[in-house]
Amino acid sequence: MFFQVPSKAIVTPAQLEYFQTSTTHNDVLAYISVLNEAVVGVKLSSECSESDGVRAVLDVLNKIESTADAIPPVDNAASRFGNPAFRTFYDRVVELSPSLHATLSIPAEAHEEVGAYLMESWGNRTRIDYGSGMELNFLCWLMCLERLGALQESDHTALVIRVFWRYLRIMRKLQSTYWLEPAGSHGVWGLDDYHFLPFLFGSAQLRGHKYIRPKAIHDAEVVEEYSKEYIYFACIQFINSIKSASLRWHSPMLDDISAVKTWDKVNSGMVKMYTAEVLGKLPVIQHFLFGSLLKYGGPAAPVGADDGHTGHKHEGWGDCCGIPVPSVFAAANQERKEGPRIVGEGIRRVPFD
Repeated sequence: MFFQVPSKAIVTPAQLEYFQTSTTHNDVLAYISVLNEAVVGVKLSSECSESDGVRAVLDVLNKIESTADAIPPVDNAASRFGNPAFRTFYDRVVELSPSLHATLSIPAEAHEEVGAYLMESWGNRTRIDYGSGMELNFLCWLMCLERLGALQESDHTALVIRVFWRYLRIMRKLQSTYWLEPAGSHGVWGLDDYHFLPFLFGSAQLRGHKYIRPKAIHDAEVVEEYSKEYIYFACIQFINSIKSASLRWHSPMLDDISAVKTWDKVNSGMVKMYTAEVLGKLPVIQHFLFGSLLKYGGPAAPVGADDGHTGHKHEGWGDCCGIPVPSVFAAANQERKEGPRIVGEGIRRVPFD
């Protein structure tokens, strides 16, 4: 098989329309659906099959987290935007990528192609930001590993409750350590400043639950108890721990969703929303990487439309031009004193502003 370094291909609405009918688009949705179904009724503490491939992937993630631990943020007190130390972290992971992928059961000639998706999973080096497009790259990395045989169908449950959960916790650390900016302001639409898939997979975990209903996100005791077992509640706890105003004010979309009667409807709605608001938005998909494993094959961009800005208008919550949005974590810089510890990640509570 001929491998190639993946690259961006979509810059116009016409190309996006093609992508939405493409095999790659359908494969991504199918993979999300498979992982989604694999965790219905499954707790984070549930026993599941963990192959050598899953353990190797977890070891890669552990090494990346150790890299972040060894690179503290620089003194950037005058700024509320991304910390430049993130670029040092990013460059270090680029250096480590060949050795990290050498521990996975994939052909050596595939390392560069597959590695591109892993690198893009942590955020944008230039803008020091992170959003659902980067999260999508992590999903694509797992897809590529499975296509190359490093992961198996029997791993699907573990890929969510072990691997993706591990990735999410590392991302929370990176977001809080380096003050990663949201990749475009989600405004009132957003589920949270950075992520989408945890809410999708998290609602799948809760499908058919006998007692917990979506409205339970407003009960602090329930959130505290069930955040240990369900990704959805862990995300609600995280949001509440960094934003002190009511969920109804800073996360109106989540507030609206809490009125839905069943988790089945929440979960199916999340899949539809992801299809429309992530895979269907040019500001996100213009950054999608295509190679030999995830192919494009659509119409070429018009001459001159190669900067990612030509040929479309600004729409929705996504921003395509890298306009900085301050990290909520940066507000901690104004307090100058220790606040309560945020669960799991050592992040300080900051006022919502």
